Amino acid sequence: MKHTDDKQQHPSLYLGVCCQSEEPRLPLHTSIALFLLSYCECKSFKVFLVFSKPTSFQTLKSQLPESVDVSDTQLEDLPQLVKGCRLPAVLDETGRLCRAGLAVVLRHIINKTLEADPSRNDVLALLGFKKTCLKACAEVSKWTRLCEIGIPSAVEEHLQNPTNQYQQLPLSILTLEQRLAEPVKVHNDDKIRRQKLQEQRQNEKNESPRGQGDVDNESKPGQSAQVCDTLELRAALAKLSVDSVPALTTRENSEIRKVKTTDLPPLERVFAEGLYFTLTDVVLLPCIYQYLCSLQAHAADTLHRLPHLLHWYSRVQDVPGVLRAAKACGMALSIPHVPTSGLPEPSAEDNPTSPPEQEENQEMTTDQPFVGGPRPTMTKLKENGIEAVFAPHPCPAWTLPWDSLPGAINPTEGKMSNIRAVRKRQQLNNLVATVTELARPGYTIVDFCSGTGHVGIVLAHTLPDCQVILIENKEESLVRAQCRSEELGLKNIGFIQANLDYFTGPFHIGVALHACGVATDMVMEHCIQAGASFVISPCCYGFIQNAVKFTFPKSKRFQETLTYKEHMILCRFADQTAVQLPPERRLIGKQCMGLVDLDRSWAAETQGYSVRVMTMEPESCSPKNNMLVGRPPQKIGLETSASQLEALVHN
Repeated sequence: MKHTDDKQQHPSLYLGVCCQSEEPRLPLHTSIALFLLSYCECKSFKVFLVFSKPTSFQTLKSQLPESVDVSDTQLEDLPQLVKGCRLPAVLDETGRLCRAGLAVVLRHIINKTLEADPSRNDVLALLGFKKTCLKACAEVSKWTRLCEIGIPSAVEEHLQNPTNQYQQLPLSILTLEQRLAEPVKVHNDDKIRRQKLQEQRQNEKNESPRGQGDVDNESKPGQSAQVCDTLELRAALAKLSVDSVPALTTRENSEIRKVKTTDLPPLERVFAEGLYFTLTDVVLLPCIYQYLCSLQAHAADTLHRLPHLLHWYSRVQDVPGVLRAAKACGMALSIPHVPTSGLPEPSAEDNPTSPPEQEENQEMTTDQPFVGGPRPTMTKLKENGIEAVFAPHPCPAWTLPWDSLPGAINPTEGKMSNIRAVRKRQQLNNLVATVTELARPGYTIVDFCSGTGHVGIVLAHTLPDCQVILIENKEESLVRAQCRSEELGLKNIGFIQANLDYFTGPFHIGVALHACGVATDMVMEHCIQAGASFVISPCCYGFIQNAVKFTFPKSKRFQETLTYKEHMILCRFADQTAVQLPPERRLIGKQCMGLVDLDRSWAAETQGYSVRVMTMEPESCSPKNNMLVGRPPQKIGLETSASQLEALVHN
């Protein structure tokens, strides 16, 4: 099936299908999306199962909720924006905005459900406190990465290699087991903890007449697991606004109210995020269901290593709507039987601390002490022949014809102040000039971390022979950018809401204005992997820290000279460039910016890139006025004069 209509009646949700032994199979990300659709009873999407080759999906019928409108399509028939993304993905009714990646798509399903029925408080509760559940991108959040990538990947690998040793539990599963064992701290939990204390004391009074010698020595007097579960599970279910579950309204007595907060009993973890059932539990349930079914069938004696996971698995089934949704998706939930005899002793493999974390902890304790402040670090670099170097700006006076551009392009038309708008136009002059120098007709240009589209929209208007794609994680910003582009009537522009890892399409130039912290490094890495040029203005150097994919310093020469802590000193003082600071301090900050970006540029040069670190003109356009311009090997030597730039823009 091919998509030729510019607009669809409903947004299209594309879910991947894989093959195992020539038979189609639903990968976990697809199963998770279908489970959420069933739980929410959402009918706002036209769902497509995407096959890599012509195959009937009749064998998958038992896993497809009847309430969901499902069709099949082929990989080669996907819309162009969807082709450039990892599934699952949603294409909106206009065909111009694609949302990709598990967490982004699931959050969108929740939002569409609430649009159709605002009374669904149980669905709203899935987004968690301040609606931030799984909102942080997996590239920087260990928790999101564990839930969105780590657990599903580990279970997929486990299911695809059934001959592997079942005795070795995956690291991500052990990490989750450890997390579920931790007590929780939730917003404004004082009342619940006082009610817990009151129930504990009431339970002590009820049990004491039956004999004082029967209390388990390993438990505190009266701290019955059944009581704890009842209270916390009751509080959790009340959050879902289920009519049959009363809210916690019992007022504690005066004796309980006098107890200090620090002396109150901790809350036991009920669900993955803490006390309440959230989207995280929705993500984990299909994964853990398949994993436990496999263990039950092949290695039931390993289940005893996962007591907290089994406890969570039981609690999730108490949530109204879960069993119904699971049954619709072909999941027969039950409580696994754990053998009680002949259990092996716990092994060292049950330690969920990963090797990278161990190495990081070791590094933090073995680094040599150093004197605070940037000067000792800068002196150390200088003694080793390393100093910040800024390349001359190729066209310092170049500017866009702002007075003749449509109002929707000009930052002065937005909500920002006039002074900030002028500086934004100056920043755009620098990036657009440099991108125009690199661009050729037919090129695809990607504006990473695009925000509301200041850079991407100007580029789409200025370079009509190029295709421009805006990628942003924040939905509100991207929707605003889409509205601006529609007002301008731009046809060469597309929008993707996704984390960087979920964009896999080819492109020629990557651009980012004020990519915060490690976002600059993520964009550089993405461009290098695609063999694309990059034009990046870094920002928020103080937020730089070791991430999943890379560590700092990045280049060999910096690694041989500085420790991680010393590099962090450079990053911290690179943020000391605000205009209200003394000139000498700002100069040091600028030098630190240059050194951090020099390390980045040298790391890119090991991949064959030619990189320039320069200052945007005028320098006053931003306290973060560095710009990194990189060309892959095959594009070295492509230069365009400033006069040619002006001709390209005006023509």
